[in-house]
Amino acid sequence: MFRRIRNRFLRYFAIFIYFVIIFFCSIELNFLWLSGYSPDMQDIKNPIMSVGSEVYTADGKLIGQYYKENRSPVELKNISPNLVNALVATEDVRFYKHNGVDFYSFFTSMLSTAKGERRGGSTITQQLAKNLFETRKRKSQGLIKRVPLINTVVYKCKEWLTAFKIEHVYNKQQILTMYFNTVPFGNNSFGIKTATLKYFNKTPDQVTPAQAALLIGMLKATSSYNPIKNPERALERRNTVLGQMEKYGYLTKSGYDTSAKSPIKLDLSYVEQDSHGDSYLRRAVEKWLDKWCKENDYNLYEDGLKIYTTIDSRMQQYAEEAVTEKMKMLQKRFNNLWGNKNPWRDSKGVEIKDFILKNEQRLPIYKLLDKKYKGDTTEIQHYFKQKKRMTVFTWKGEQDTTFSSIDSIKYYAKILNTGMMTLEPSTGKIKVWIGGIDHRFFNYDHVNQSRRQAGSTFKPFAYLTALDNGFTPCDKFTDKPVTIKYKDNGKDEVWQPNNADFNFSYREMSLRWAMGKSVNSITAQLTEKVGWDKIVEYAHKCGIESPLKSVPSVSLGSNDVSVFEMVRAYSTFLNKGQKLDPMLVTKITDQQGNVLKEFELKEERAISEETAWLMLYMFRGGMEEPGGTSQALWEYPGLWKKDNQIGGKTGTSSDYVDGWYMGITKDLVTGIWVGADDRSVHFTTSETGEGSHTALPIFGRFMEKVYADQKLGYTYGAFPKPWVKITKEYNCPSPRIVEDTTATDSVSNPIDTTGVLPVPAPTTPPENPENTPPNQ
Repeated sequence: MFRRIRNRFLRYFAIFIYFVIIFFCSIELNFLWLSGYSPDMQDIKNPIMSVGSEVYTADGKLIGQYYKENRSPVELKNISPNLVNALVATEDVRFYKHNGVDFYSFFTSMLSTAKGERRGGSTITQQLAKNLFETRKRKSQGLIKRVPLINTVVYKCKEWLTAFKIEHVYNKQQILTMYFNTVPFGNNSFGIKTATLKYFNKTPDQVTPAQAALLIGMLKATSSYNPIKNPERALERRNTVLGQMEKYGYLTKSGYDTSAKSPIKLDLSYVEQDSHGDSYLRRAVEKWLDKWCKENDYNLYEDGLKIYTTIDSRMQQYAEEAVTEKMKMLQKRFNNLWGNKNPWRDSKGVEIKDFILKNEQRLPIYKLLDKKYKGDTTEIQHYFKQKKRMTVFTWKGEQDTTFSSIDSIKYYAKILNTGMMTLEPSTGKIKVWIGGIDHRFFNYDHVNQSRRQAGSTFKPFAYLTALDNGFTPCDKFTDKPVTIKYKDNGKDEVWQPNNADFNFSYREMSLRWAMGKSVNSITAQLTEKVGWDKIVEYAHKCGIESPLKSVPSVSLGSNDVSVFEMVRAYSTFLNKGQKLDPMLVTKITDQQGNVLKEFELKEERAISEETAWLMLYMFRGGMEEPGGTSQALWEYPGLWKKDNQIGGKTGTSSDYVDGWYMGITKDLVTGIWVGADDRSVHFTTSETGEGSHTALPIFGRFMEKVYADQKLGYTYGAFPKPWVKITKEYNCPSPRIVEDTTATDSVSNPIDTTGVLPVPAPTTPPENPENTPPNQ
């Protein structure tokens, strides 16, 4: 058909145009999968931007985000004209005149490049095509990507086609809006709002010409012209942009002079606020929503969800303050206890000589070094002994220091950590979640990831089993030595637990008194009566999900459990015997506020209402019975107003490795664990390391703050009255004693008398001998 064209030039030109059309059609249709995917008109009309999800507290405070690309969309009317003018003057001065592709700029840029003056020819619309539809990435790459030069031509043509489509669907103002919301500004900032907040702590409508020029100047190379990393180059580039603004009439000469002479002034405070969110909580929310996101095909990092948690920001703050105050004191106590001695010890108190080596071998880099140096331990140790600059955690704030890897291992092994959770059983809502002392340095979450020996906080499940199977709080047992024979994996075993002070009073004690005083011998007798298999069954009924080894010592807390599980299980008693699934999220919406999911409380009957109420009565024994292990709470006057009642249980594992406190008020259940991450690092005496001296003080200080804030709605008061008729005897009289020597985990033996029971006062309990089973 081209032969009909007699003019040779026109004929060749027509052939050229024909092949160009064929070429573009093949790109558009992805002929033979050569060019890869191209966005169609439906994609252009409904672009999908990767927008991070936001996490809020129950009282509406933003506490964190999930994002791969940190962006926050904004409308053009909320973007300063300075930014628009700087962008057009620098990136695409003919923006308002072309239809997506500026061939004049394209060919002039090619000529400039040929002369050695490299200059970009992409329009704002073409750049938007790359940012929004990733025309050079992933599925947009076909088989042609393996062919140099040709692949570049294909990519450029694809950008042109996409740019034409964009200009066909959107007007110039809409294109600018999408551009500003997708363009990257470095430091994981995508979109103009995120950038202005991150660099200047301003919204996009507040930036000056100089600030606008600085940001637009970064677009050429976000790393090279980053004002944080390269302030001098950023200043030079900013002034170039200001020059372009003056050249094309967007800035007067005086305006240029003033802006060009001004120094770069960054305000990075917004970055600090953004990173202050509770990272333990963000991770917990992500884990909690994992199943829902998979089932409903949502991505927290891309779909711009708004997640509303059950956390109360004020209570979270009070808990963090209590943890900080008490953990500082505990760390000082721990450091004073050990001094210059290494605290990593075996059960006999002997220092573990290969402690550092084993910790080195657990590090990911050890395998790489072992391979690099072919097992040469001398070279490996040389690496670990090399000093280098690093930032470390301290209770005075993070500090820069010079440490070797070995120094770092030794330093962090001595740091005490904690996990804390507070739940409102009537609603199932988690109000406080503290996974550790500082997520920046300690990523492991001590609420739901960590599992540690529960010690005496597990004893209530033995008493629960007894009360639900014929016993009453007033039934009496004698505090005396116990010998229990049993089989473990077919092997005959004998268990003879001791009391905390290795003494037996040989007196009768009610079950309530025995639980409140945490008497091992009576708990062991009760375990033998009801059966350890039965105790494991009841613990699982109430919400303990960790595997529990069914042996007699189970009732003394020899198994590992999490803070999360313990709080859930204890909440069964305050929730009228209903086991619940704690709620961390109440609602999820999309960016427009449309509700995608509202979560409801799930619960099921675990024990009877009568047994649940009797257990609350038993927990009060920790404060009301002689020698009750919760009586250190008397030291917190802010707790004892208007006949307030608090129940709870302390716990301490063998060798004072783990300290626990489970606190119950009429409205809340709180669980706290304290200890070092490595179990061989611990306190040495009951005075320093029992749960009543480590975890309980955090609870006491926290609840003082909660009660003091009347706006929270958690008031002083007695435990609930019986929900049903109580058929078992429970109001048994407490014995009267002359001296109650302690209100901690370990107590000396009370003496019968007709005297009046005094207000308990803390004293120094005897040191726990070695190899003592969990009993506190």
